[in-house]
Amino acid sequence: MNKKTLKLLLKLTLTGLAVFLVFRKVDTNELGLLLKSASPIWLFFAFLLFLLSKILTAFRLNLYFKNIGIQLSEKKNIILYGIGMFYNLFLPGGIGGDGYKVYLLNKHFKTPVKQLVQASLLDRLGGLVAIIFILLGLLLIVEININLIPAIPISAISIILLLFTYPVFFLIHKFIFSKFTPSFLAANLYSIGGQITQMVAAYFILIALGIDQKILEYQFVFLCSSIVAVLPLTIGGVGARELVFIYSHEYIGIDKNTAVAFSLIFFIISAITSLFGSFLKIDLGKSKKDKNSL
Repeated sequence: MNKKTLKLLLKLTLTGLAVFLVFRKVDTNELGLLLKSASPIWLFFAFLLFLLSKILTAFRLNLYFKNIGIQLSEKKNIILYGIGMFYNLFLPGGIGGDGYKVYLLNKHFKTPVKQLVQASLLDRLGGLVAIIFILLGLLLIVEININLIPAIPISAISIILLLFTYPVFFLIHKFIFSKFTPSFLAANLYSIGGQITQMVAAYFILIALGIDQKILEYQFVFLCSSIVAVLPLTIGGVGARELVFIYSHEYIGIDKNTAVAFSLIFFIISAITSLFGSFLKIDLGKSKKDKNSL
């Protein structure tokens, strides 16, 4: 058994275990009723906003590509990003979306693999930093039953971390990803914009489920679950994201059945968006003229 197969089997096992734990904790009948009652119109708006969030993050990645001499039109960049989303979600045991982009761009532009890997890594890191930044801001206004350091209010900790988040990230840019420093401001604006757009999509899902209370609390847990979903533990974050919602309801006072329904709908929207990538085709080497005008 090779390493890729073993990794896939491990992910499948963890995904199955996480899903099993989730459905042990929820009322499946109530969960089914919630899913059936969701408003299709609001879910459609949520889908559109999620799609927009991915377009914004694709713009961010293209800024990093330009920093290392890759000139892609935004159209081809979005197509490449969409194909990468499909690979990430539906081919978890294979090359993966980032690996596919690195391979294709290295083959066509002869850009060093190290620089392409750095661009992909920084793209993910930028998204993660944006989530953390917004999370810290929400901690100032969301009621949460937890205290990390008893002697210090959690709001004080949040303010300190909030002030240092992007200065520290800038230093990381400067000393580790120096080639990409010129795009620091614009790329992080795209990161914040993309994440806020996803939060609007999440809000529409909550409205579709008939939720009009504790909106910020659901958003807070949604962002926490997004961090967990990024970890390569389960396939597409399935199960892991839902477990965050399940175990956080005790600390933040949200309904766990509604939370799991929300999480499942968000995953379905993400999966549908990623599925579009299977219908996309990209050719970076048609001609010299096309290469110079991408």
